[in-house]
Amino acid sequence: MHIYIDADGCPVVEQTIRIARQQGIPCTIICDSAHLFRDDYADTITVSTGADSADFRLVNLLQPGDLVITQDYGLAAMCLARQAYAMHQDGGQYTPDNMDGLLAARHTARCIRRQGGRLRGAPKRTPAQDQAFCRALEAWIHKMQTT
Repeated sequence: MHIYIDADGCPVVEQTIRIARQQGIPCTIICDSAHLFRDDYADTITVSTGADSADFRLVNLLQPGDLVITQDYGLAAMCLARQAYAMHQDGGQYTPDNMDGLLAARHTARCIRRQGGRLRGAPKRTPAQDQAFCRALEAWIHKMQTT
């Protein structure tokens, strides 16, 4: 098992690395050159800035059973296709059962924005969301280690 973090815009990079370190699970941060991450435990891979360049690099590294932390529904779908797991920054698991609805919602939002519409942004992240993510990640790791 390996944990990959889609770090561009991810608010739980530090929490994920801390938990990976505690559990002795290898962890890799993937980001584009517009972001800078350094950690003494996690490896960092920086790719050139470009549409989905970090996503494609991450997907090419995946092995079945790996976990990806991402808020990107498209990347999550590619991870599932590679028999890896994907978790949202709020701790929700992406599954084949919820992926179609998430991708449809993303498409609808994109159409609204293209037509000049505006969508409400996400509210400010709370410490409770960070705690929920940590609990979900720890529970997922425990489940994978005991099965």
